[in-house]
Amino acid sequence: MATTHIGANKGDVAKTVLMPGDPLRAKFIAENFLEDAFCFNEVRGMLGYTGYYKGKRVSVMGSGMGMPSLSIYAHELIMGFDVENLIRVGSCGAYQPHVQIRDIILALGASSNNKNNELRFRGMSYAPTASFELLLKAYNAAQEKGIPVKVGNILSSDLFYGDDPEAWKVWQKYGILAVEMETAELYTVAAKFGRRALSILTVSDSAVTKEATTAEEREKTFTEMMEIALEVAE
Repeated sequence: MATTHIGANKGDVAKTVLMPGDPLRAKFIAENFLEDAFCFNEVRGMLGYTGYYKGKRVSVMGSGMGMPSLSIYAHELIMGFDVENLIRVGSCGAYQPHVQIRDIILALGASSNNKNNELRFRGMSYAPTASFELLLKAYNAAQEKGIPVKVGNILSSDLFYGDDPEAWKVWQKYGILAVEMETAELYTVAAKFGRRALSILTVSDSAVTKEATTAEEREKTFTEMMEIALEVAE
């Protein structure tokens, strides 16, 4: 049965959903990696597809940009369609000199400047972390494919265009590998409902070197993280 923001029927969505921020990246994954894929959602242009990867039934759906958008879709996928595994496949910006363009990061934990958990936990801190089961499977899949990955803490930020150009250096000092805008909320929502979540990220730009990839490159060429995520899918 359709939810407020997902126009799918019961049974249309697989137990594992890959969640890129960009709905066009969801379309790219469906068209290039899945067999017998069909589109189960077009509401608000947030494309969602279900198909098969190596015989495994998998879904992929955009989450939009930022934690409020992802929170809505993650909540509805879990509560409306009983999704068990949510795997973000997204881009991020490097904060460390040893993290290079196109490196892949498995987000062990997600720090944040977002206030959602401050509201949830009445001013106390909560540490959103990945599912160890999914993290270990992703790490092992990367090793088998010969794909180097970095594992560590990232920052989920509410600000893309901040006022202080040096603010990122505080996070760098404490070992944060990279910044993106969704993972802390993904891990929190999954934890709330007892589901598994993992973010697999490709470095698209660097605060250190100022290098950056194009929008088309982010949509169509960050395929190694997609392959890792699909191998993890159950």
